[in-house]
Amino acid sequence: MDILGPIGDFFAWFNASINGALLAVLDFVRSIDPVARTIVAGLGIFLETSILIGLVVPGDTIVLVAATAVDSPAEYVALLVAVVLGALGGESVGFLLGRWFGPKIRHSRLGRRIGEKNWTRAANYVDRRGGIAVFVSRFLPVLHSLVPVTVGMSNMGYRRFLAWTAPACVIWATAYVTFGSLAALSYRELASTLHYAGYLFVGAIVVFAVIVLVVKKLLERSESRHWDRPGDGDATTIDED
Repeated sequence: MDILGPIGDFFAWFNASINGALLAVLDFVRSIDPVARTIVAGLGIFLETSILIGLVVPGDTIVLVAATAVDSPAEYVALLVAVVLGALGGESVGFLLGRWFGPKIRHSRLGRRIGEKNWTRAANYVDRRGGIAVFVSRFLPVLHSLVPVTVGMSNMGYRRFLAWTAPACVIWATAYVTFGSLAALSYRELASTLHYAGYLFVGAIVVFAVIVLVVKKLLERSESRHWDRPGDGDATTIDED
C-alpha cells in the first residue's frame, strides 16, 4: 500500500492551513484603520518606555505586529515616526518623573517591587557611563525603564539626555518597523507560489528574535561590569575603567 500519497496530502493540507492562518492574522491586522494602528503602536512604545508600565507592556511586540500591516511607503514613514516619537515621549516622561519624584518613586511600594538591586544597577550605570548608559539601556531589559528615571535624579540635563537617547530610539524603531514590514511583504508575495512560505515567515521571526536576544546578551556582558559599583558621582562624565 502506497502511504506516500496520504502523507503528501496531509502535509499539503497542513501547509495550506498554516498559510491560511497566517494570512488571516495578517489580513486582520491590515484591516484595522492605518491611523488607529499607528496611534496604538506609538502609544504602546510610549508605555513600554515609561517607568513601571514599561516592565509589563510588550511595546516591541505591538510595534512588530503593527509593522506587518504596512502597505505603502507613507504608512512605513508614519509608523516609524510614531514609534520614534512614542519612545522619546515615554523616556522623557521617565526623565521628568525622576527629576520631580525620583526618590519617592524609588522608595514607593511599586518601586520596592522592582528591587533595590535593579535601582542600584541603574544608578551605578548612569554614574559611571553617563550618556553611553542612556544610549545602551534602550536595548536592555528592565534598565530601559529605569535609566530615564535615574538620569532624572542625576545632574545630567534633559538636552544631553535627549541627545543620547534619540539615536538609540531611531535605531530601535527602524529595526523593528523595517523587519516587520519586509517580512510580511515577502511572505505575502511567496504565499501563493511557495507551499512552505509560512515556515519561512515564522523562521524569519524566530531568527530576528534570536538576533535581538543575542545582541542584548552581548550588551549585558560588555556593560555589566559598570553596574557593580558607583563612579565619581557625576553622570555627565564617563568612567573608562
